[in-house]
Amino acid sequence: MSLESKQTAIVMLGASGAVGTETLQALLQLKSIPQLTILGRSPIPNISDTAVQQHKINILDVSSYQNFLKGHTAAICTLGVGEPSKISKEEFIKIDKTAVLDFAVACKNAGVSHFELLSSVDISPTSKSFYLRVKGELVAALKALNFERLSIFQPSMILTPTNRYGIAQAVTLKVWPLLKPLFMGRFRKYRGIPVQVLGQAMARNIFKKSTSFELLQWDEFYTISEKE
Repeated sequence: MSLESKQTAIVMLGASGAVGTETLQALLQLKSIPQLTILGRSPIPNISDTAVQQHKINILDVSSYQNFLKGHTAAICTLGVGEPSKISKEEFIKIDKTAVLDFAVACKNAGVSHFELLSSVDISPTSKSFYLRVKGELVAALKALNFERLSIFQPSMILTPTNRYGIAQAVTLKVWPLLKPLFMGRFRKYRGIPVQVLGQAMARNIFKKSTSFELLQWDEFYTISEKE
């Protein structure tokens, strides 16, 4: 699959996280973007690309960033709580659902046609899991906004090169890759995905033709990122 040549102005929310960082770096390497706007709590250092604009915002206050959205054609949202079990359910909803949906609505109102979201495998608005249900409810709400194109990325375990969240993640990062041979057929979606591959996929998918609504999982990540 080859990238389209059309120019696309992109706005990002959540670029400082593990996946957001890799997505941002992949976008910068493409060097074909006329404008890349980064919204966050604080500026990301060491970015000198003239196409990049950064704005310090309050992610919970749409009025702090809505004026920065006009003129963009695509939005990438990788905002999310790294360790949901460490915060209250109310706080999780506020960040992972409300803040994201508010951003999406503002993007839609500003004329953004393509919205990409970092989500999770097995989400469903009827899931018995609180976290998967909230994320499923979010996607249902995003679909109701009727973006021209909506891309939902659904990784299972995201494999980062360093441990960010303590001993439990350290063990998981060691063990999960060893389970890959067990995840065959319809279970392939549970394979761990290197964060670099996921970031490349989110960046490059912006420039590829697709349907109006797409759910992307392990196999699609590798196909889009063109990595073996």
